[in-house]
Amino acid sequence: MSRVGKHPIVIPGGVNVSLEGGMLTGTGKNGEFLFRVHNTVNAEVVDGKVCFSPKDSGKGARAMWGTSRSIVSKGLLGLAKPFSKKINLVGVGYKASVQGRNIVLQLGYSHDVVFEIPGDIKIVCESPTAIVVSGANVQRVGETVKCLQKFRDPEPYKGKGVIIEGQFVYRKEGKKK
Repeated sequence: MSRVGKHPIVIPGGVNVSLEGGMLTGTGKNGEFLFRVHNTVNAEVVDGKVCFSPKDSGKGARAMWGTSRSIVSKGLLGLAKPFSKKINLVGVGYKASVQGRNIVLQLGYSHDVVFEIPGDIKIVCESPTAIVVSGANVQRVGETVKCLQKFRDPEPYKGKGVIIEGQFVYRKEGKKK
């Protein structure tokens, strides 16, 4: 069994953390992080560290102990340094551009795909075929990347589509005559 919850979280520089009434609040240069501490877990901020402990020895309390610690750790890291993922557009004529709070994708359809960028996410087009999605919340960054990928999933025969950097696209052999 994992003992992730035992390790205290060192609060990164430039991040302020407070705990009031079961609500853990962190603020930093990249935004704000809110987390409601589960009722089976104790949390305390001591000497620049956030410590968690289970209230009882039940299975649910021990599970939430490690889960709470992991969520808060990622949240505080995102306030200090934003998380980012890179996307590549692979295909003839596939390109992207940011226009205000929208990203316009040309993915081989008869029309352009317009996606509204969420308020807490920053999207930058390094080149017409390379997009960088960044933000303080790792979950929101991942959700946004998957939303963009759903417009044109990678296909296995030619390898075209919206591909997340580091993702493996299983290639299939085409029909034989």
